[in-house]
Amino acid sequence: MKINCKGQLIDLSIPKVMGVMNVTPDSFFDGGKYKNEYEIVTRAGKILTEGATFLDIGAYSSRPGADFVSEQEEIDRIVPAIEIILKHFPDALLSIDTFRAEVAKASIESGAAIINDIAAGGLDDKMFDVIAKYNVPYIMMHMRGNPQTMQTMTDYEDIIKEMLFYFSEKVAKARSLGINDLILDPGFGFAKTTAQNYEVLQKMELFNVLELPVLAGISRKSMIYKTLNITAQEALNGTTVINTIALTKGAKILRVHDVKEAMECVTLFNKMSL
Repeated sequence: MKINCKGQLIDLSIPKVMGVMNVTPDSFFDGGKYKNEYEIVTRAGKILTEGATFLDIGAYSSRPGADFVSEQEEIDRIVPAIEIILKHFPDALLSIDTFRAEVAKASIESGAAIINDIAAGGLDDKMFDVIAKYNVPYIMMHMRGNPQTMQTMTDYEDIIKEMLFYFSEKVAKARSLGINDLILDPGFGFAKTTAQNYEVLQKMELFNVLELPVLAGISRKSMIYKTLNITAQEALNGTTVINTIALTKGAKILRVHDVKEAMECVTLFNKMSL
C-alpha cells in the first residue's frame, strides 16, 4: 500500500502522521496563529521534527459555518505558505486542503505533493481533471453540502452503506481518468451528528473493502470535546484515545494538530503488529 509523492514512494502499510497547519484567521483550533514567515517556519519545523510524514496546509476553514473565502484569496494565502515552507524544508511533503481546482493547480505548481479535498470533487467539477493532469495523490473525503450547510444534511438510512456507495462512485470516476493514488477520509464531523461520527468510527474497518488507505482526521474535533464537556484546547487526551481506536480500525494516516502524541500512538500500535 504505497503512494507516489513527487517520485518518492511512501509505504502506508506502516501508519503515518499528517500534521495540520491552517493559514486562516478562523480555523476552529489554530486559526490566526501562523501569519508570517517566522510563525509558518516555526510551526512547519515542529511538525516535521516531531515525525510527521506529511504537512497539511489549509487556507479556507472548513469548520461548520465557516466564513466564505474567495478563490483568489485562498490562493493568495496558500501559495506563499508553500513557498516559505519549501524554501526552508525542500524535502517536505505538503498536502493542500482545498476543494477548488484552481487552488489545487496553483499549489501543485508551487511544489505541493498531495491534494486533500473535503468534497471529493463535489464542489468543483474540474478537480478530478487537475488531479489526473498532475498525477498527485488525492485524498477524497465524505461530505454532503458545503461547510456552510453540511450540518443540516445528516439524514441517512444507513450511513456506512451510503458512504461506501459515495466512495465507490468517486473511486470509479478517478480510476477512469487514470488517477492512481487515492486515499479515503470518512469525514468525521462533516454532515454527521456526534452519534453518527462514533458509528463510523466503530465500523471504520468496513471501508477496507475498497482496498485503499484510510485517513482519520479526528484531532480535537467536537465529537471529542462535546462528548467530554470540555473545549478543543482540552481535547488532546481524548484525541489520543480516538486516534488509537482509529489505528485499530485500519487507519493508515492520522491527520492531527499534535504530531508528537500521534507518533507515540503509532509507535505503540506498531508494537502489537510485530
